Amino acid sequence: MEHARLGLLALVVITGLSSSACTSDLPLDQLKARWAPPPSRFITVDGMEVHVREDGAGPALVLLHGTGASLHTWEPWVRTLSGSFRIIRLDLPAFGLTGPHPTHDYSLDAYATLVAHVMDALGVQKAHVAGNSLGGSIAWTLAATQPQRVDRLVLVAPAGYPREGVPLVFRLARLPVLSTLLKGVDPSRIIARSLSEVFVDQALVTPEMVQRYRELALRPGNRDAFVARVGAALVDQSARIKAVTAPTLVLWGQKDAWIPVEHAQRFARDIPGARVVIYPGVGHLPQEEAAAPSAADALAFLSQRVTPEHGLAPPAAAP
Repeated sequence: MEHARLGLLALVVITGLSSSACTSDLPLDQLKARWAPPPSRFITVDGMEVHVREDGAGPALVLLHGTGASLHTWEPWVRTLSGSFRIIRLDLPAFGLTGPHPTHDYSLDAYATLVAHVMDALGVQKAHVAGNSLGGSIAWTLAATQPQRVDRLVLVAPAGYPREGVPLVFRLARLPVLSTLLKGVDPSRIIARSLSEVFVDQALVTPEMVQRYRELALRPGNRDAFVARVGAALVDQSARIKAVTAPTLVLWGQKDAWIPVEHAQRFARDIPGARVVIYPGVGHLPQEEAAAPSAADALAFLSQRVTPEHGLAPPAAAP
């Protein structure tokens, strides 16, 4: 029954995509001028020109975005946290202005290695790391495989465990005929649909947001890289989550339509001492849809001091 339903859905989508205009990539220089103003810069890491942006001063905090997104998703957090931290954001390979990985390796290990090498290039030995969705899975992979690089961990609706009901755009990208179409058509319709799924408050899905996602998706090579990345996401590595030892905060939207909120408790079970905060009426992007409370929760968690008796403790009162 599921195969028949997916086949019918694929037929409908093929018809819709076929009626969409084929769209060429946009010039990289044009995209850089529009979406990488100062303090953005590009650093050479692992054979790529990686788009990074730094704000604020203090202990380093690395922010990792999800599939299809870019470093811009963290803008609300930057406004709150840059007064306390040196915030490092980057466009992950396959997305934003960084573009495709030169070896087309979109495994979690490759992403985690890239993040560590970006930290090296910026002179950061150890940092707090926060990630949303795919960025969350990269964050916990880095914490599990290179614990010496991660101080504290903030997971915002992270991917990690196998799930049913994979988002439509992921299923389409895994079907050979449709994945070929996705590489050539204007992505506006798919982007608008996906954004409507990840936000509960549809007023947040503005034409400007859709346009930003569209333009960055049309960065040369990104559409091919997206299909390759989605295919690489099929490997279940959830057993590695139990290797995370960093103090961890898990943030989740109660109405997340992409990754079930029930997974929050699975992370809490597998990561000793992990704390969980659920935001009522919020979808898959709490860093944007619950910007103020999620940033405040992250700030409180990252500002806690460590005591020898019981790990984290509330910050000391001001004199």
